[in-house]
Amino acid sequence: MSKPSPEAQPQPFEFDAMNLQVGGRLQFLTHRTIKPVQYFSSLIGYVRDEYLIVKTPFENGAPIGLNEGEKLTIRVFTGVNVCSFTCTVLRAFPRPINYVHLSFPDQIQGTSLRAAVRVKVDIPAQVTGSRAFATCNVFIVNLSVSGALIESPRKLSELDKQINLSFTLLTQPGNLQVRVTTKAAVRNAGVVEDRPDSEPIYTYGVQFLGLEPSHYTLLQNLTYEALISDRAKIV
Repeated sequence: MSKPSPEAQPQPFEFDAMNLQVGGRLQFLTHRTIKPVQYFSSLIGYVRDEYLIVKTPFENGAPIGLNEGEKLTIRVFTGVNVCSFTCTVLRAFPRPINYVHLSFPDQIQGTSLRAAVRVKVDIPAQVTGSRAFATCNVFIVNLSVSGALIESPRKLSELDKQINLSFTLLTQPGNLQVRVTTKAAVRNAGVVEDRPDSEPIYTYGVQFLGLEPSHYTLLQNLTYEALISDRAKIV
């Protein structure tokens, strides 16, 4: 049996290495049954070395019940690492504010992943390049925090080493639409299908350039949720 790669080995992490951001997505695990139950939450803030403040997870439209002293596991995806730590409920604040104070983590374990985990998607997008062509409708078939693989019915000009890419992501909770527009560098090209009885499909691997921080966070969340809840989507 082969040994797991060093990247898969959990390692101690410092709190600052998680780079927690207000509004960042968290996985929230309760341990009331033999199998942990997972929810998703978000960070409101923290007081260093004292407590974390997080949104109370919802289930079926209502906040879940949490008891003081209850043990939880929190997981955070940083884009290149999955970090986890145990904590306890210090105090739960009910409606209408629905947030909870958790004990500050004293031990954090993290597993390093490759720099840009890719997720299978099927997202309509638009590409514009040089004056050689107008906007071209394409599909993004996998996506990461650093780039994407797009499929196009039209061959892009060889002069277009840099393009503009625009697509829409859904934010949670609420499925709100956020339009992402970014410059991207074309790193590789290929053809998926080239048969006499069908039109070829051109593929382009692109790297994002100057992605806005808020859009980077959205892509982190997309990758994190696929990693945790549906690993079949990981490329």
